[in-house]
Amino acid sequence: MGLSEDNLKGFVLALLSSVFIGASFIIKKKGLRRAAAVSGVRAGYGGYAYLLEPLWWLGMFTMIVGEVANFVAYAFAPAILVTPLGALSIIVSAVLAHFMLKERLHQLGVLGCIMCISGSVVIVIHAPQESPITSVQEIWTMATQPAFLLYVGSVIVLVFLLIFHFAPRCGHTNVLVFTGICSLMGSLSVMSVKALGTALKLTFEGNNQLVYPETWFFMLIVAICVITQMNYLNKALDTFNTAVVSPIYYVMFTSLTILASVIMFKDWDGQNIGSIISELCGFIAVLSGTILLNSTKDSDRGSSYRGGHAPLSPTLSTGLFSGNGESPRHDEENVLLSEEICLRKQELY
Repeated sequence: MGLSEDNLKGFVLALLSSVFIGASFIIKKKGLRRAAAVSGVRAGYGGYAYLLEPLWWLGMFTMIVGEVANFVAYAFAPAILVTPLGALSIIVSAVLAHFMLKERLHQLGVLGCIMCISGSVVIVIHAPQESPITSVQEIWTMATQPAFLLYVGSVIVLVFLLIFHFAPRCGHTNVLVFTGICSLMGSLSVMSVKALGTALKLTFEGNNQLVYPETWFFMLIVAICVITQMNYLNKALDTFNTAVVSPIYYVMFTSLTILASVIMFKDWDGQNIGSIISELCGFIAVLSGTILLNSTKDSDRGSSYRGGHAPLSPTLSTGLFSGNGESPRHDEENVLLSEEICLRKQELY
């Protein structure tokens, strides 16, 4: 199945987005560490010193550029094509982390990279063609269908539970809390971004959609969701190892976004079962490659421990359920950060 012109534009923009976003993870991480060293209060405990750190703002600018490219990509291509390509940002992040954060990339991590790329290619080849949308009101009709309203209601309930019940109790010890909030809000933000991007695209083509209140409502939802995502993603990055946060966030965010898109935009309607199975296989390959890439990278860092008998480094599954996914004895990020904040033992963002 060949790519349509719009799908090709969305594909190229998604690739560029992955490069910028992958780099932003590393730049922001270094900025957070600098800010914590200066203020002595990390963001996970309410510190906002990173707002005065130029390196953090450089990372934020890089992320914004990537998100803008991602935003435009959704205006041209379906979410089921654009979102999984975010795995490429994990590859960029892993390579940069190898050089900038001293997180060594295990040889098996290369296999993870290949799996991510191969899965992305399969998804691109079998991506569905979108039905043309002529008005933001059509999208509003999709957004207010009972099935999607049920999904939105479920997301809101889960987010409130995570923020007000689980975050105060185990937010700094279980990586699923912060990343779960980001992922749930992210799935709604992508749907709103898709709607807003389509409305702006139609407006630039001469069909003004700014006269409709639905356009402005979608813009408000985008702002709320993005601000919430940014806040809790920062907390997750500063509290947990990048090698743990990146794949978990990607897996949860992508899965929820595809689910939301299938419900709202009915991406699989009109596709044959073969194409749907191929897309799912490609998606599974990307997920597996992402997990393999990060877990083996973390394991390789453990094998370089200075002692004669290096303890096993925590795997991704260990990071999900026990502590913060970082080894207290040989995690280089924790050692460096502890030195920078005068050995103040705080585990937060």
